[in-house]
Amino acid sequence: MIAMRRPGLVSCVNGETAVEFALVGPPFLMLLVGIMYASIVVFSAASMHYAVEGAARSYSVNASSAAAAQSYAQSLYSGVSSPTFTASTPSCGHQVIGTLSLALNAGMAKWTVPLSATACFP
Repeated sequence: MIAMRRPGLVSCVNGETAVEFALVGPPFLMLLVGIMYASIVVFSAASMHYAVEGAARSYSVNASSAAAAQSYAQSLYSGVSSPTFTASTPSCGHQVIGTLSLALNAGMAKWTVPLSATACFP
């Protein structure tokens, strides 16, 4: 009995692989870009929450000025864009609020994701 050999990938010249890649490739690349952008948004939100909580705690414990609390929050933040921090003393204690408008650009599609975080430490 003679064994039949299948042609290898390099010797296949009828174009089926190219057509399959043309159908599967773009959605796969869009999925990868979406995962990267989602991770950027989650990292920026987590970093903002960390900065706001740390600055509110420092503002309450050290009894520093609002400007010092804002600059401390800015130093704690490690995201991609620069947020705006405001410090105040409402009835709940020492409060720090951080806001950020994160702009994401994927070729022709552009998104703006608003992020905000609030922390109040007595």
